[in-house]
Amino acid sequence: MIDTFIINALIGGALVAAIAGPLGCFMVWRKMAYFGDTIAHSALMGVALGIAFDSENLIIMIATCSSVALMLLFLQRDKRFSSDTLLGILAHSSLSIGMIVISMMDHFRTDMMYYLVGDILAISTADIYTITVVVVLSAISLFFIWRPLLSLTVHEGLAQIEGVRVNLIKIVYMLLIASLVAVALKVIGVLLITALMIIPAAAARTVSNTPLQMIIFASICGILSVVGGIFSSSQWDVPTGPAIVLSATVLFLCGRFLLRAKS
Repeated sequence: MIDTFIINALIGGALVAAIAGPLGCFMVWRKMAYFGDTIAHSALMGVALGIAFDSENLIIMIATCSSVALMLLFLQRDKRFSSDTLLGILAHSSLSIGMIVISMMDHFRTDMMYYLVGDILAISTADIYTITVVVVLSAISLFFIWRPLLSLTVHEGLAQIEGVRVNLIKIVYMLLIASLVAVALKVIGVLLITALMIIPAAAARTVSNTPLQMIIFASICGILSVVGGIFSSSQWDVPTGPAIVLSATVLFLCGRFLLRAKS
């Protein structure tokens, strides 16, 4: 009989992976992997601010991640700096702020590894309800912005000519990633959440012929990675978050070998 905490971990992890895959596909197409890392680093600042206000409220983390995402969009108006430069500044400054705030709190006794690599086995039923709400709202939002987001991914200038509200779509997409990072903090941690978005999407790309196929396969790969990581963790007593990432990497390599075998 499977323990309750394993079932909760499987459900929570699968929910996060199901939406991380589609969002990750657009990150792969738009070459925004570093953006995911930046938002993940800002999540630690959100944790620090939440603790400073004596609350680990999810709203504080979402608001912090969203603020960093919107700041990036604002700073990108200055064409003198590339997106990579701005992302580097925001990522390291937000991470530094988070570390400084945490270091100034004498009462802080929580193991930092909990926030860095997550603790999916500690997911409670209440956490599952929260994750479900965020994932469902994210899926609905992504459904409505799917076509315009795909259009500006293919050619931003042409999408703008066709009437796509480019800045609005970018804002919604960035807010979706910020919400996912905040809710996935407990599942896989600050250091690994980007991997859960990027690697399944990359694995799906090797076996997909259309954007819709890639999104579906990315969700499936993400869910399989979560299942494989959790059972590998329980079998060999290794950290669950890294085990999930390695499971995703194995799927990616299998896809690459399969593609090479066919060619």
